[in-house]
Order: sequence, then C-alpha cells, then structure tokens
Amino acid sequence: MFDKILAAISLLALAGCSVAHSASETGDVPTIAADQQAFLDTCEPWDEWDKPAPPFKLHAHTYYVGTCGIAAILIDNNGSYLLIDTGTQKGAEIVLANIRRLDIEPEQIKTIAMSHEHFDHVGGIALVKEQTGAVIVSSYAAKETLATGLPSAGDPQQNSGHTPFTPPQGPIVTLIPDAIANVGLRKVTPIVTPGHTPGALSWQWQDCEGEKCDWIVYADSLSPISSDDYRLSAHPAYVAEYRAGLQRLREAKCDMLITPHPSSSQMIKRMKAGGLRGGLSCVDYADSIEQRLDKRLAQENATDQ
Repeated sequence: MFDKILAAISLLALAGCSVAHSASETGDVPTIAADQQAFLDTCEPWDEWDKPAPPFKLHAHTYYVGTCGIAAILIDNNGSYLLIDTGTQKGAEIVLANIRRLDIEPEQIKTIAMSHEHFDHVGGIALVKEQTGAVIVSSYAAKETLATGLPSAGDPQQNSGHTPFTPPQGPIVTLIPDAIANVGLRKVTPIVTPGHTPGALSWQWQDCEGEKCDWIVYADSLSPISSDDYRLSAHPAYVAEYRAGLQRLREAKCDMLITPHPSSSQMIKRMKAGGLRGGLSCVDYADSIEQRLDKRLAQENATDQ
C-alpha cells in the first residue's frame, strides 16, 4: 500500500530547475498576466467563499483554481495532477469548472490533498473524489474528520457550529511526512502545521518555468481562533505542537507564499504590485501568527488573575 502512496505522490515531480531572479534583481518592470488580471477584476480581498473566480497560473505548472474567497491549488506533472483543497460543496463545483476551463479533465487529477479539515476547505471533497477517482491523502489527525464529515474532538472550533460535510467514498491514505519528503526534493512535501486544526498541513514544492524557479509554499490558515468555550492555555501540549509547526514553516524554502484564505497572505495586494514572488515571506507569516497566538494566550491568562 505504501508503494502506491509513493507512486501517487511521485506524480507530482516537476521539471529540473535552476536559480530564479526577481524583477528587482534583473531591472525588469513587472507586469500582470492577463489571467491574473481577470482574477483581480473579479475578486476583492476577504471575498465570499463561494463567489466564482477565473482560474489563473501562479507559476509554471501551478494553478489557482479556487473561488474568490477560498483557494484551491492545482499542480501539473506531465498531465497528471494534484489538487490541494476543494472548497465547500458549492465551491467544489466552481473548482471543477475552473479545471475544465484550463482544458483539463477531472479524471486527470490523481491525488487530492488538503490544508485543514474544515468544511470551507474540504466540504466538496466527496464531489471531487466522485468525479476524479483520485487518491485522497490526509494527515493522521485529519483522517477521522474527512471520513465522517464531523469536526474532531481536539479541534479548537469543534463547538463553533461548523457545517458537517459529505465524506468521500473509499479509503483515505494517511501521509507519513518523513517518508514522503525523502522521495525527492522536487516533490510536493507536506509540512505538519497543527494549530488552527489538529490535522492541518502546509505544502512545499519547487516549480520551474525555463530558468525561472520558485519554491512555493501553500501555508495553512494557522489562525488561533476557537469556540467560545475553548481555551488554548488549557492545552499546553497542543500549543507546543502549534509553535513547532510555525517553526517548521519558518525554516521552509519559500519564494512564493499562498494561503487557503487568499487575503491571509495579501494575495490580491501582491498581485496588484506586480507578482506573488516575495512581498510576504513564510517567516513573516509565521511570526504574525505567533504574535496572534501570544496575544490570545495573554488574554486568556489575564482572565485568570
């Protein structure tokens, strides 16, 4: 079975790469590609989760196929594809339509992965699984939620009234991060980043277009929000895992940062400035999340005084 897992992940291998140079390094004036401009003409920061958006190329073999408010990322390797996140049930219909707009058939998607196990990011996973037949890969902690459509007992937002979603049919493969990472440096590699949910994953890969190469990181939402009855300070082991995941994210090679909620990484602002390369690093993002975590813990501790 594990050989089959590795075979599925190995479909994500990208072409060999060399060093990339930014526009500022070369003196070139950055321009906005037509497909990215179409997205900018349609969407606004913090837009609606199910608002249709046109797909666009992020870089080389990597595409944004999500809605205005929720990302879905498609990665091509010679006609076989990985999809990270599906959006809501309604959003998944938009994602599938966007994939077809790129002249890609759903059956070409061989692997479905996820950022974290909330309905706004995986609520459409059953629909996408049905139309693609792809292998679903998950973190161990997220597997039960994907299999049942219900939040896990350890989720800080368990009692927030999240909408249950239809679970996919068939097996869900649990990732073993070290083993997957050892497949090769040009594979899509999971980074374990619990915090927003217990099973949250971020993803890293290198993608090249000619001599222009970028390390792309799809970093999970990671925000320290919860149900009203949940106290992070009452779960020190979980907070320690949270901080460890943020440190892994800081250490990741990261030329281009993307997030499941596009505005969490200022995607529209950076696109308007001429490109998604740079502008906000993984270190910046992890630091901002940790500051929010520290503030949340301080607020909780203040109520105990």
